[in-house]
Amino acid sequence: KQRQGSCNYPKRYVCDLQDGPLRLQEFDTAYFLKQASSQISPAVCVWIGHSRHFSTSTQADSSSSTVAEQHVSVVQGASRGLGLEFVRQLLATPETVGGRYGGKVFATCRNPSGAHELSQLAQMYPDRLAVAPLDVTNEDSVKAAADACQAQFGQANLLINVTGVLHTPDGLFPETALSKVDPKSLLYSYQVNAMGPLLVTKAFAPLLQSTAASTSNRPWPVVVANLSARVSSIGDNKMGGWYSYRASKTALNQLTKCAAVEFGRRRHLVTCILLHPGTVATDLSLPFQKNVPEGKLFTRERAIQQLLGVIGNVSPEDTGKLFAW
Repeated sequence: KQRQGSCNYPKRYVCDLQDGPLRLQEFDTAYFLKQASSQISPAVCVWIGHSRHFSTSTQADSSSSTVAEQHVSVVQGASRGLGLEFVRQLLATPETVGGRYGGKVFATCRNPSGAHELSQLAQMYPDRLAVAPLDVTNEDSVKAAADACQAQFGQANLLINVTGVLHTPDGLFPETALSKVDPKSLLYSYQVNAMGPLLVTKAFAPLLQSTAASTSNRPWPVVVANLSARVSSIGDNKMGGWYSYRASKTALNQLTKCAAVEFGRRRHLVTCILLHPGTVATDLSLPFQKNVPEGKLFTRERAIQQLLGVIGNVSPEDTGKLFAW
């Protein structure tokens, strides 16, 4: 096409193969082909998976097409509630979800042996679902889960951070007055709701970035989706209270925005978004459901269907945004 004067290749990203970590550098494909045509024409340079070398071939190597065709979703916090429903619906949709492949699922939770419904799904889908322990308050646990995903699937196209805490049996409960604010509750809420998703994103970042590089010809991005909440909004806060939960979710918004900016600045094709699921009938909302207006308490099935619809229509221009379906 270059020789015929009809080359209209878009810009892509290529690995700069040096000793040490791979770097992504932007280059103009048409210019590259023009310069290289005398030596390797009509071949096209193809980066083969994670192999740190180039192959010159008229077609992508079979290992490259395998990486491009399969889809891996990581669901963090999958033992129950919204996380479990994400896993269910991803597995129930083997072909596409809003243009994305349903593919395989890597599900994590703090105690897989006690996650009976998740274990049942693993038995039903032994070739598509892998389960691993991950405790967001323990960075070693987070790193081990990322390593396990790398070893088993070698990629991650979608990371959904679901885990969140609003109340616990041992005394954590939304504060209704300043006098009820407790330092331990503040710290624990931040650790689970804000720091946890960030540490998971940090650990999975290399896998997300390598997946983005090897699938850059796809019309959709690699996505990190963090579950936030409408109560995280400062401007929308008209009632006060819920100090720990509100502040931790506000912090999650800022941390997700920072990650989105960094991925973009470094030319990594990873889109970071925040999702407000609405008030859903789960254990998290159970003590407060009687105060929810009629028609505003949603089933898990409907909420996750809507959220997957949002994820399925995300573009790189949406990075850093919060979506309330």
